[in-house]
Amino acid sequence: MNLEKVIFGFFIVLAATLNFGFFIGDIGRPELHHVYELAAALVVSLVATALKFGDRTQIGAIHLSTSLVADLQLIAAAIVWAIAEHVTGTGMTVEVTSSVVSLSGGALVANIVSVVILIVETVMLRR
Repeated sequence: MNLEKVIFGFFIVLAATLNFGFFIGDIGRPELHHVYELAAALVVSLVATALKFGDRTQIGAIHLSTSLVADLQLIAAAIVWAIAEHVTGTGMTVEVTSSVVSLSGGALVANIVSVVILIVETVMLRR
């Protein structure tokens, strides 16, 4: 068993599951989408991205690109949330919550693509 592959797969799947946990729920109800869950999804996604650097294969490049997309979506969601809470003072209205959750949904799609690529890559390995 390759420990590097185990850690890599762990962080990819954890990033997807944390993002899913934040994303799930009524899009207009802020109490169903916790800021710490978004923060955890972002941090784990950034760690997963860092683990993808250095892989010089074509599949590694696709892994990195999907991870960067997820990072950008989650960073945008965090910025929207922070601006609503701390700059404009409007708080988490239905509109703001919808934007944050929608951006998280885009990151979730990128995470799902990354997990699918990981599964396909694993199935294609020859012993």
